[in-house]
Amino acid sequence: MEPKRKFPVSINSPAVLGFCGICLLAMILNLLTGGASNRTLFSVYRSSLASPLTWLRMVCHVFGHADWGHLLGNLMYILILGPMLEEKYGSLDLILVMLAAALLTGLINFIFFPRVMLLGASGVVFAMILLSSITRTRDGAVPLTFVLVALLYIGQQVWQAVSVRDSISQMSHIAGGAVGAALGFALNKISLKKG
Repeated sequence: MEPKRKFPVSINSPAVLGFCGICLLAMILNLLTGGASNRTLFSVYRSSLASPLTWLRMVCHVFGHADWGHLLGNLMYILILGPMLEEKYGSLDLILVMLAAALLTGLINFIFFPRVMLLGASGVVFAMILLSSITRTRDGAVPLTFVLVALLYIGQQVWQAVSVRDSISQMSHIAGGAVGAALGFALNKISLKKG
């Protein structure tokens, strides 16, 4: 009689899993508080710069989501793209990309869209999409995959921003994509110098 095989589960991507776990906890907390936690902690909107919560929300808005569909849509992309990016760049560099995307989208929304409450991880998703399209660059060449992804994803967001009126923040998609592109090229340049 053969022994039963065990299928061990490993934590292959701690930064991605941690991010997703925080998003899930924020969603549960939002449901338990009737939306108060999203308004207080997990969304960006115009408020006093003297309040420490304003600065916390500049980053923490990426953890809050409007509903389960919004959350699951973002988490699916993050769980597909995040582990390979974390393996390629490392946990700390991927956390840096996520923080940069959160902060840039938060600041842009705070400054330019004072009457709009921004929440959700779509800026992080778009940073990961653009980052994943950048392979190791050689001799300053821009990968064709990056050009195509940038044209398709960012072009679509620009088109939707101009032609569609909905509650989706195309600005955060574009800003997140810009963060992923800029940091992707910077991280690849650093890795080329190292190795």
